[in-house]
Amino acid sequence: MRAFVLTDVRTGAVEDVPSPIPEHGQVVVDVRRVGVCGTDVKFFTGEMAYLHQGHARYPIRLGHEWSGTVATVGDGVDKRWVGRRVTGDTMLSCGRCHRCLSGRHHVCESRFELGVRGGFPGALAEQLVVPASALFELPDSVVDAAGAMVEPGGNALRAVRAAGLSTGDRALVLGLGTIGLLVAEFARAEGVEVHLVGNTARSLEFARTLGFAAVWERDTLPQLPWDSVIDASNAESLPALALDLVEPGKKVVYIGLAGTPSLIDTRTMALKDVTAVGILGASHGIAGTIEHYAAGDVDPRPLISATLSLDQTAQVLSGWRPNDAGEGPKIHIDPRT
Repeated sequence: MRAFVLTDVRTGAVEDVPSPIPEHGQVVVDVRRVGVCGTDVKFFTGEMAYLHQGHARYPIRLGHEWSGTVATVGDGVDKRWVGRRVTGDTMLSCGRCHRCLSGRHHVCESRFELGVRGGFPGALAEQLVVPASALFELPDSVVDAAGAMVEPGGNALRAVRAAGLSTGDRALVLGLGTIGLLVAEFARAEGVEVHLVGNTARSLEFARTLGFAAVWERDTLPQLPWDSVIDASNAESLPALALDLVEPGKKVVYIGLAGTPSLIDTRTMALKDVTAVGILGASHGIAGTIEHYAAGDVDPRPLISATLSLDQTAQVLSGWRPNDAGEGPKIHIDPRT
């Protein structure tokens, strides 16, 4: 089959690789859509922390935001999975350690992260092998494009839940990428008053087209009490700003990752009695995201600016966008083209 293989910093191409064969408990999925995200870009540029921590190395097959159809199943897997439209959890854990057994499989020390950690091949390929235990079935109302947005949606939904918001609360979201916009969408669906901060005229205007009127640049942000501040940016300075802005006794949520270390003043956190929460992965938000998408409470499809071929992956990772792309932050790959 054809798969995109990243062999070194800024070096990758589509290669012919062996088609996957499912082992016990696994399935093979015909991949329909794959989202390219900031993590993939960091692998392309060499900035991804896992490369420097020994959790990943080149060559690597990227792609952890995906949807597809089960083609074959291995021993021990119900054959009724064949033909079902699915997406899946990125975090593939051991299932035996104290973290897994206490409901924290997404931070299992021995985990693989599909297309990210431990060399488990990702979805930027015609087919993908994945444990059946990681699968989530997609209802007919969640089309392939939306299915490949479930993983970023799960991250965003977890961030909103961690913020502890109630109807009528006021939330500030820093960053207008895919995660930030999905955070805003899920918060709005819960009846929260949502404000957003971005740094380009293009991203600000796009957020307004999604129905968000309270969209600001950092310098124009009004002085209001924020019941939660969610940092979904990749700016090293914004975690500290989030802590400075949040109301005392409330919560800041950190889901964005900067390319270099960020600093916060823990004295501020203590003196304001603030709770800070970090979010890693979509695992505990996947089912809820599918429910929201199926119900129409949140529609992620406007965030997709273009769907391109597997052969264009390296260009996308380098920052290229086709001239006819929409204004949304997300680019999808259709591995069949």
